[in-house]
Amino acid sequence: MTVEEKLRALFELQKIDSQLDEIRILKGELPIEVRDLEDEIAGTQTRIKKIEAEIKDLDLEVARQKVNVKDAENTIARYNEQLNDVKNNREFEAINREIENQRLEIQLAQRKMTDIQRAIKGRQETLEQNKGMVDKKSGDLEVKREELKEIIQKTEKQEAELQKKSDRAAKLVEDRLLVGYNKIRGAYRNGLAVAKIERNACGGCFNQIPPQRQLEIRQRKKVIVCEHCGRVVVDDDIANPSLVANA
Repeated sequence: MTVEEKLRALFELQKIDSQLDEIRILKGELPIEVRDLEDEIAGTQTRIKKIEAEIKDLDLEVARQKVNVKDAENTIARYNEQLNDVKNNREFEAINREIENQRLEIQLAQRKMTDIQRAIKGRQETLEQNKGMVDKKSGDLEVKREELKEIIQKTEKQEAELQKKSDRAAKLVEDRLLVGYNKIRGAYRNGLAVAKIERNACGGCFNQIPPQRQLEIRQRKKVIVCEHCGRVVVDDDIANPSLVANA
């Protein structure tokens, strides 16, 4: 292939890839937003399960403390019965100490239950907030999925056809040029790696191109890149019927 043929093939590939880029721009950030929402919802649902498990454990602890209170009350009742049969002050004082200890156990259990109930309330509030967040995010996700689905339905066929054309056009580009082309495309958000001369400037970065440099570009004797942005620069006439169109 001559240099001119290489440039035409490269320019044709850029035209096709730019059309693909337009379709992807139409989708915008929707695919990323959908994935982010899905991940966020999954993460929140995991937190919900964890909070629910914590509440269950706290409920069990409350039940255990209630059992402790009941046991202490039963113990106090037995000690009170024993007070009727005491023989001396020493036995009386010992039983009263045991009763006092059981009362302290009851107070401790009641304080624990109060703290646990407060913790349960806090977790229940957090649980409701997370459930509300899931409901809201799920609604947002459904809307964005529908938007993306509509765009895909409208553009899927066109995108597939353009991708086939891009693959065919890429096969007509020299390997070394193709590597450089893909590298330049990846460096710019608009994916423009091949730019035409527009008003004596690079159509990619809009920096002026010296007249002598423009003449060299129009002669098509070598591949010339913009000294400012590194894009391959071609002249206006390169857009004439190309190798790819005739392939």
